[in-house]
Amino acid sequence: MSETQDKKSFFKRHWEGYKEFWAERFSFLENYSKVLNPEKPLPHWDSSVVEEFIASDPVHGPTLKTAREAAQFGVAGAVIGAVTTAGYCWKYSRSAHGAALAFGFGAVTGTCFGLETANHWFQLYRLDTMAAQMKFYEWLQNRA
Repeated sequence: MSETQDKKSFFKRHWEGYKEFWAERFSFLENYSKVLNPEKPLPHWDSSVVEEFIASDPVHGPTLKTAREAAQFGVAGAVIGAVTTAGYCWKYSRSAHGAALAFGFGAVTGTCFGLETANHWFQLYRLDTMAAQMKFYEWLQNRA
């Protein structure tokens, strides 16, 4: 062993090994570093800017439009799930903290169920929605 490794503690040597291991497993995150850690922040956008992108890009525009429509399923699922589970909890237990927890759990579960429904309804598994979103972010940066 080299002198530098002898001076490092047991935990530091193993931590460096784990960091390398997990960095290799999550190397795909480097593809999104432009969005997660941009050099300059993305400019503010609203639905009119998104509609402009959808009209300007014939390849990724329709995919982004479909992904935005699918997000509405997730919101609807969250509302339905949160209200129904909190309502059932309140009806049967009259527990405020239980109803609050049920509201949160119902929202998460409803979101997952709504997004999965949208996945099949719009056949999102056939589309590359992440590529469309990345193209939108690139277009947005180049536009500014």
